Amino acid sequence: MTTVVFLLVPGVHLLDLAGPAQVFDTAGYDLRYVAEQEDVRSAQGVTIRAARDWPDADLVVVPGWRASPTLAGTGPLSGATLARLRAHHDAGGTVASVCAGADALGRAGLLDGRRCTTHHELQDELARRHPRATVVRDVLFTVDGRVVTSAGIASGIDLSLHLVAAAHGPATAARVARAMVVYARRNGDDAQHSAMLRHRAHLSDAVHRAQDVIDARFTERLPLDDLAAGAGVAPRTLTRLFRAATGLTPLRYQQELRLERAQHLIAHGATVEAAAHATGFADARMLRRLRSRAPVPPKR
Repeated sequence: MTTVVFLLVPGVHLLDLAGPAQVFDTAGYDLRYVAEQEDVRSAQGVTIRAARDWPDADLVVVPGWRASPTLAGTGPLSGATLARLRAHHDAGGTVASVCAGADALGRAGLLDGRRCTTHHELQDELARRHPRATVVRDVLFTVDGRVVTSAGIASGIDLSLHLVAAAHGPATAARVARAMVVYARRNGDDAQHSAMLRHRAHLSDAVHRAQDVIDARFTERLPLDDLAAGAGVAPRTLTRLFRAATGLTPLRYQQELRLERAQHLIAHGATVEAAAHATGFADARMLRRLRSRAPVPPKR
């Protein structure tokens, strides 16, 4: 079990906190809340009880707070708290922020020389306040080493799903997103690397059930009749629903997963033949054909 600590600042926005907390709770993480005072009044008027002692944690998240019209003079944190935040990162931990929370990371010296983002209304000021940071505009979130920042409000959910996917795989993140009835998205400026996430942005229960099976067993032969039975629908109905939800047939979706995994293996030194065998292709010829048709990822 991973421990996530949320550092709460007076005026914290509830959705900045609740969105990531729901993701990590659904994924089975241990959640803790710390602040410089026991009672923290949110921007929406709800008071949240927090601890003052920091537990050991793998991840520290700083949700945003009411910072309109300016960051200056908001988000009060003592030098000792900022030092604790910096020490967590120095010791190998990950730090993340939502919206105005990026300013706390900046005051702790964690944005120097790094890419970061925040809410579009605060980007210019964040760049002025932390000139050694590179503020990236119009993205959902950025990842620079163990410093992760998000644009604000609902994008904290995207950031959290990304961290779950990085730690436990895209299938786990997709299941969390499905439970929360949200789209499983990636960074706005990053290519969509995972087919498991790319084709989960729908609300069809039957298709999700079929995808759960394919995600777990994509290297195996999976007859359409068996997938349909597991999804609780007729084979023709599953094909129709699957195409409507994802733009693909179940077989084509399975091939995308196989191809994606094979590409990964080849990039790490496997031969085409070995990658084909490991991912369930009958022989390397089919893998070569699919690779030749795959779009070339854009250069960054």
